[in-house]
Amino acid sequence: MNIVCLDLEGVLVPEIWIAFAEETKIPELRITTRDEPDYDKLMKYRIGILKEHGLGLREIQDVISRIDVMPGSKEFLDELRELTQVIILSDTFEQFATPLMKKLGWPTIFCNSLEVAENGEITGFRMRCEKSKLTTVKALQSVGFETVACGDSYNDLGMIQAGKAGFLFRSTKKIKADYPDIPAFEEYGDLLAAIKAAL
Repeated sequence: MNIVCLDLEGVLVPEIWIAFAEETKIPELRITTRDEPDYDKLMKYRIGILKEHGLGLREIQDVISRIDVMPGSKEFLDELRELTQVIILSDTFEQFATPLMKKLGWPTIFCNSLEVAENGEITGFRMRCEKSKLTTVKALQSVGFETVACGDSYNDLGMIQAGKAGFLFRSTKKIKADYPDIPAFEEYGDLLAAIKAAL
């Protein structure tokens, strides 16, 4: 049995932190996992900036409520889900993901959770497990699934390389140059065709 594991941000929806950085005019919040491979370091950095500017969960959720999914992503996901099982594996947080899952037709997502104080301040975060994407792919393989994975960032490389097939989608020039052996696509139609061929 096959299962496709997709990254969320940059693949199906815009980068949440970039949208929030643009809204708040705080350029330091534009840094994502495309730029910083160490997710723990990245999140601690983000939380520090939010605290410095007095921003919390409510302000981020307000921006997320206005984010639309990437053009063509829901249609791509719908067609893919007719072919096989799909799980979205994301390092985002359930407090961020829910409104976007509604816009994508409620696909299954495995993500993490934020620690939030009563006043809405984000005080920390809880990762579902260490190296959550790769760990999840290995767990799926251990119960009989063959995995095909797709993502755009450093934190997707483990799950992409661990399966029977893996792809980059709208990734950076640097990641594509550093990993020339991973097929890279820019359009959903091309990605869907590659996944179909791999199933």
